Amino acid sequence: MKEQAIFYHAGCPVCVAAEQQLADAIDSARFNAEIVHLGESKSRISEAESAGVASVPALVIAGQPFHINLGAAIADLK
Repeated sequence: MKEQAIFYHAGCPVCVAAEQQLADAIDSARFNAEIVHLGESKSRISEAESAGVASVPALVIAGQPFHINLGAAIADLK
């Protein structure tokens, strides 16, 4: 069974660059990857917060958040 990986971002240039790197790097045989643009999907901000995301871009793998770069704080996206 594949693990879930969710990449949350806000659409800024840093986020888009990280998304492109992620698309090339993630092992699709091991992970079901989902890209969530929180600027366009504001209804998912609370989901990101619940997963421990404090700023974007961030990748959540198996419930563990990994912050890629200090970008926009989740509070700034609300």
